[in-house]
Amino acid sequence: MLFASSSLLALVATATASRISFSPSGKASARAVQRAFEAANIPEDLTITFNPSAILDVSFLQPDGCTVDLHPGQNVPRNQTASAPSFALHFPGRSGASANASASGTFVVFMIDPDAPSPQNRSFSEIRHFLGGDLYPNHHGGLANHTAAISEYLQPTPPPESAAHRYVFLAFLQSKEFASQTLVNASTPIFLFNVSQFAAETGLGSPIAGNFMLVAPAEDSVA
Repeated sequence: MLFASSSLLALVATATASRISFSPSGKASARAVQRAFEAANIPEDLTITFNPSAILDVSFLQPDGCTVDLHPGQNVPRNQTASAPSFALHFPGRSGASANASASGTFVVFMIDPDAPSPQNRSFSEIRHFLGGDLYPNHHGGLANHTAAISEYLQPTPPPESAAHRYVFLAFLQSKEFASQTLVNASTPIFLFNVSQFAAETGLGSPIAGNFMLVAPAEDSVA
């Protein structure tokens, strides 16, 4: 069963990669990201409406100074996810400064694992691996803030023998209600989170952008 599920995720990753179209800048189009999410059953499993209007870039800095820049559905070795990711938000069809996130807006970004403890048994899902608010765009489109994340980054750690997990990044335009939310803080359990319910209760609505990766257990953790 584990082999079948692992094979299925590999097929999803392969099919997703073959369907993604890129702009001249090398970025996937918003429609291509939407199709990748649908192929991986992410909107259904997270019970979200995903019709992105922007592109969420996710990058992991490596010890040698290089970065791993995610394409939707990319398989990423766990050891390449050790550092907290950086984010950038871009709006296709705009040029110059307006192609980056609106200078007057702030944003919320989540990282969610919907496959805990395994894709076959999602009884702990969702796990909240990151939740940051008050994110604003710098002049390069990168998202930054001056406050601590509500949930600091937690590196993917799929348990031994599990198939690869989907790790989903979602960006929302920050709502007024989010600033005063008390549903989640640094001490709130990260297990059994529900991003759809949280977004509804804090007025975030639907995500404006997303990305995701597949991470399998580290080789040294598999018996």
